[in-house]
Amino acid sequence: MTEAGPAASPDACGTVALDRMVRRADYLRTAKGRVARMPGFVLQARPRDEAAPGSARVGITCSKKVGNAVARNRAKRRLREIARLDLPRAGRPGWDYVLIGRRDHTGRRDFAAMRAELGAALERVHR
Repeated sequence: MTEAGPAASPDACGTVALDRMVRRADYLRTAKGRVARMPGFVLQARPRDEAAPGSARVGITCSKKVGNAVARNRAKRRLREIARLDLPRAGRPGWDYVLIGRRDHTGRRDFAAMRAELGAALERVHR
């Protein structure tokens, strides 16, 4: 994921560039969009209102409910990795995605199961 850069569209391989969401206002706008609750995490998504779609943006968050700092950081690392692996292929340009960690699940859930859940969650929010 890049923090900033030129707007990108899907390349010849059908992948989308990912940018990082950094402003709180973007997280709050995404929270008002579509939601898919999965056992390992919650996905919030919404299309941006920009004229040119550009790249997809992703944000990761875990509250203190997830656990202490070690547990939260582990959960965020796992969410960042599934986003890095699967969002370029299954995400859409011009969309914002927020992955939210869940207590007792995100840090311990099988990684392959979480990747499958992300695919199912993306299908659900894109309907």
